[in-house]
Amino acid sequence: MAAHRSGPLKQQNKAHKGGRHRGRGSAQRDGKGLKILSKKMRKELSKVDQRHRASQLRKQKKEAVLAEKRQLGSKDGPPHQVLVVPLHDKISLPEAFRLLQDTDTGTVHLNECGSTHSFMLLCPRLKHRWFFTSARPGDLHTVLDMAKVADTILFLLDPLEGWDSIGDYCLSCLFAQGLPTYTLAVQGISGLPPRKQIDARKKLSKTVEKRFPSDKLLLLDTQQEAEMLLRQLANQKQRHLAFRDRRAYLFAHAADFVPSEENNLVGTLKISGYVRGQTLNVNSLLHIIGQGDFQMKQIDAPMDPFPLNFRMIKSQKEDPGVTMEICAMDAVADMEEDLKVVMKADPDKQESLQTEVNLDPMEGEQTWPTEEELSEANDFLKESSKVVKKVPKGTSSYQAEWILDEDGESDGEDEYDDMQREDFIEEESQDEGSEKEEEEEYETMTMGESVHDDLYDENVDDEAEEKMLEKYKQERLQEMFPDEIDTPRDVAARIRFQKYRGLKSFRTSPWDPKENLPQDYARIFQFQNFTNTRKRIFKEIEEKEVEGAEVGWYVTLHVSEVPLSVVEYFKRGAPLIAFSLLPHEQKMSVLNMVVSRHPGNIEPVKAKEDLIFHCGFRRFRASPLFSQHTAADKHKFQRFLTADVALVVTIYGPITFPPASVLLFKQNSNEDVLWFKPVELRTKWGRRGHIKEPLGTHGHMKCSFDGKLKSQDTVLMNLYKRVFPKWTYDPYVPDPVPWMKSEISLAVPEVDME
Repeated sequence: MAAHRSGPLKQQNKAHKGGRHRGRGSAQRDGKGLKILSKKMRKELSKVDQRHRASQLRKQKKEAVLAEKRQLGSKDGPPHQVLVVPLHDKISLPEAFRLLQDTDTGTVHLNECGSTHSFMLLCPRLKHRWFFTSARPGDLHTVLDMAKVADTILFLLDPLEGWDSIGDYCLSCLFAQGLPTYTLAVQGISGLPPRKQIDARKKLSKTVEKRFPSDKLLLLDTQQEAEMLLRQLANQKQRHLAFRDRRAYLFAHAADFVPSEENNLVGTLKISGYVRGQTLNVNSLLHIIGQGDFQMKQIDAPMDPFPLNFRMIKSQKEDPGVTMEICAMDAVADMEEDLKVVMKADPDKQESLQTEVNLDPMEGEQTWPTEEELSEANDFLKESSKVVKKVPKGTSSYQAEWILDEDGESDGEDEYDDMQREDFIEEESQDEGSEKEEEEEYETMTMGESVHDDLYDENVDDEAEEKMLEKYKQERLQEMFPDEIDTPRDVAARIRFQKYRGLKSFRTSPWDPKENLPQDYARIFQFQNFTNTRKRIFKEIEEKEVEGAEVGWYVTLHVSEVPLSVVEYFKRGAPLIAFSLLPHEQKMSVLNMVVSRHPGNIEPVKAKEDLIFHCGFRRFRASPLFSQHTAADKHKFQRFLTADVALVVTIYGPITFPPASVLLFKQNSNEDVLWFKPVELRTKWGRRGHIKEPLGTHGHMKCSFDGKLKSQDTVLMNLYKRVFPKWTYDPYVPDPVPWMKSEISLAVPEVDME
């Protein structure tokens, strides 16, 4: 049998020429015993290892959620703070509190300091303690401030309508700020006929689905339903708000003021409450919402006035085997003996309260150049301005100036597009920077409280407000003719537009961002790299151990240099909320925020108007600028906050590291009336009087005069200011224009006498 032989068409494989092949031992010897693994090799795991790793990650996350649930409201953690918000005018808040304050469920402690609508509920059976507070949707700023520190928000709904218009507006603001954990409860459904209860629940579920999809509705009409609601609150998974998870914060349960020896209006404020969020260091700064930034002198740790478990002590006089339960509230008088100082401020490590850069007006001064330097600069400009052009023979130098280079020519369509994109940029300091007035000295004046009619604003006819109508016209003109303005007739155009410049292309033409900066820019702080600074600070929060008051401790903060008005604000029933500041957050800088107009807002919002800001944990007033939200290096100024378009808001404000929510509100205030209250009023018919109190927030007021006013009389207020001449001296007088007799005559219309 003949053997098979390959033919001439057999495939010939190329020989391997990889050189010398080394084994594992040789590679390790060359690498000096180091085993190098690539990222790809480290990620390659078997299916069993991948399942095991995923199971471990799930277990760790589950344990973290359970640990957070067990700590919140437990004996070692802070009380579970619940904010109760009724979303309808028919909701009875006292009735809801009566059901939650069941003595069979636990011990109830009413809060006598600060806000009267709050209480502490201690339930040893459920091993949980709650702190219930409340706020009406009409008091929007209080609702937003208390929602910043609440662990859970309990919304009370009407069984027929769910929420009214005020409640819907409150929900929109809370969603924009960021909702923590929330629960929906319906009050009053048992009062309906049995046949209508099922239909009412179905209609209410459809209404609620728009705001809260796939959320369960609980009932709050009986004690059993209240107990089920408490169990739901205790077992809920907590939602986190980014701006408060990285900072320590505290809701004040008690406050005491110790005036200083020099001035009774300023002193040390002692705030008592539970530490939340992060460990509180005494050397960091403390921000009280709506009041400002302050330094702390000391942190004390008194005995917890609301312990979950009672202390068990043995009786001395009676049988030693008999024990008695003694609540810590009975030992409040002995707090001073058990007082423990946690930490005192170190002046070398304490954060400074400096908010602005010390301005030196002589820092940018330069000496006047000499004549030699001026001549050298002129020669340099002449040499650099010489341009070589190709021109026809016999062309004069004057004609050559009008001849364009071939390289400089462009296509007609591109040039037309560039001309369409030419525009002017309005600088930030157009109105404020040029006419800067000196700071005026103000004296502190205590004004008497006046009774405000809360329903007065509802009776005001908005159509009669001429200012609002004028804003509507300006906004309409801005939409029809954007970025267009008529040439003024009473002012020279070179003076009116002296701060503007022409650009061939708004997108590509260069503009130095540090050119012609206003003087206010010398007062702000600037980051060399904002992103790296933010990452470094957040990394230190996660990794570095901070010394101070731990989360869950009941502490007393000694805050220095606090005005007396803060304590009076707290005693009137307003909440006192404090946040610790991260490094640099007390310093002023330029803040840029992306906002969009709410669909329910129909009133025009003009740039540079005084607005109220809720930025993260802060609340303040500022006059912002609006600009387009684009990715270019220049952004066009917008005169109005347009609808359905996201714009960038620019203000001077304290640094706040993102992420942080931003809410803007138009301000209607009675401060203008109170400001001019000491000024005497007079009328054209000789009557004199004064302002008694403001009515509402639209500039109306009550006034008293020395007699009756007539219907045709006018009320006036004499105001004066000092006027100085402007520096307009000019020794050069131009030649007069030759006089010519005007040939224009006014045509007098002929009147037909027939």
